[in-house]
Amino acid sequence: QVQLVESGGGSVQAGGSLRLSCLVSGLRVRNHITGWFRQAPGKGREGVAAIDGAKVTAIADSVKGRFTISQDNAKNTLYLQMNSLKPEDTAMYYCAADKAAGAVAAPWYLKYENNYWGQGTQVTVSS
Repeated sequence: QVQLVESGGGSVQAGGSLRLSCLVSGLRVRNHITGWFRQAPGKGREGVAAIDGAKVTAIADSVKGRFTISQDNAKNTLYLQMNSLKPEDTAMYYCAADKAAGAVAAPWYLKYENNYWGQGTQVTVSS
């Protein structure tokens, strides 16, 4: 059974930083694309960042230069470092893992839905 458990969300002022973590069990992150998606109230889900087993990454234009995705294969954990946060970054952030193995991370994954999903962690940025 695959499980993804996020942590690290919270409330922060604009310009601040947060680091999200996602502990994955039931699959090896080195064999799958994993990523972060977010959904703000009244909006659709948006892909934020993705990474594959070779550490190739894809980052959404809206967060490029501010967010960094990484993973620790030994801990089977995914991270999202978020710097220079803006009020428009306020959303529920979800960790995801591609159900298929072996693909290479690329911008297409930021619109991909055939994933295992975590429960989400809330990020709120105040101005």
